[in-house]
Amino acid sequence: MKLFKCQSCQQILYFENDVCVKCGHKLGYVPEVATLSAVEPEGELWRALASRDLLYRFCANAQHAGCNWLVESDSSDTYCVSCRHNRTIPDLTIVDNLINWQKMEIAKHRMFYSLLRLKLRMPTQIESPAEGLAFDFLADLPHPNAPRVMTGHENGLITIALAEADDAYREQNRVAMHEPYRTLLGHFRHEIGHYFWDRLVRDGGQLDACRQLFGDDSQDYGQALQAYYGNGAPPDWQSNFVSQYATSHPWEDFAETWAHYLHIVDTLEIARAFGLSTQPRLAKGEELDASVDFDPYRAGEIGQLIDSWLPLSLALNSLNRAMGQPDLYPFVLSPPAIEKLGFIHRLVHPA
Repeated sequence: MKLFKCQSCQQILYFENDVCVKCGHKLGYVPEVATLSAVEPEGELWRALASRDLLYRFCANAQHAGCNWLVESDSSDTYCVSCRHNRTIPDLTIVDNLINWQKMEIAKHRMFYSLLRLKLRMPTQIESPAEGLAFDFLADLPHPNAPRVMTGHENGLITIALAEADDAYREQNRVAMHEPYRTLLGHFRHEIGHYFWDRLVRDGGQLDACRQLFGDDSQDYGQALQAYYGNGAPPDWQSNFVSQYATSHPWEDFAETWAHYLHIVDTLEIARAFGLSTQPRLAKGEELDASVDFDPYRAGEIGQLIDSWLPLSLALNSLNRAMGQPDLYPFVLSPPAIEKLGFIHRLVHPA
């Protein structure tokens, strides 16, 4: 994620801000230039100070405080490039639904930021029924015996259980499933990995290369999950996988690795924006030195990312522990896991 500032008063901004707290300018994200911009009214439209040549209007979801992205005024779309992929959203007249959906959109927009920076193709299902991407955000039915909504992906449709936006519910699930990490953003980054397995691996002629690293995806998925939930991960799982869940099936290994790739690239970008570097005084060599002096979204090879990520993640974990918080990145990257991350890197950077 980039670091943004108001073009009017130079105040540092968060990606989700819709108003500058210093000068009062309304803010909108311009996806075409990957910039959060102060905007000024021009009739019924808005002119972005970061992109003055065009006029914009806000995404239709801005009326629900669910989006701060801009749409070019001459576009026929009423929704931004992220929100137009929504197929189903919950009943927003219910206050809890509205609050949880807003949290969902924050996570989804952060994911879309990364995918757009990587220039990945994501048609809607209206634009391409066969290859399109869509999202259902579903609330559980109020009946006590009704089946719970399951988060998952199928043929381009990603379903996210609205309950996952509730911090207490999500933490309860995290503890019950013995997970070290469970966030909304993590859900989105994982599920979009399944979508891009379809697009870039299956449809992109990379099945054989993928199977050499991740295993045979043709094995029965249902039986594999049943075995995982019944027996857990193998004792030596950290030797080859980024997470325990990645051991359940090659599809899940790919999706977990994809999510970690986005975690790493996006965190390195904000570290670069802040000029963060590590050079611990107690270390004898340079193995813990890191300086993110490159654009992680344009890194030439996975080694460049990993060489910065390993020492930086150690420093971030140490800072979290100093505040009594769990590790920011509670994972160990083995050489085979790094090799899998390299496969993801080559998929998104085919040149």
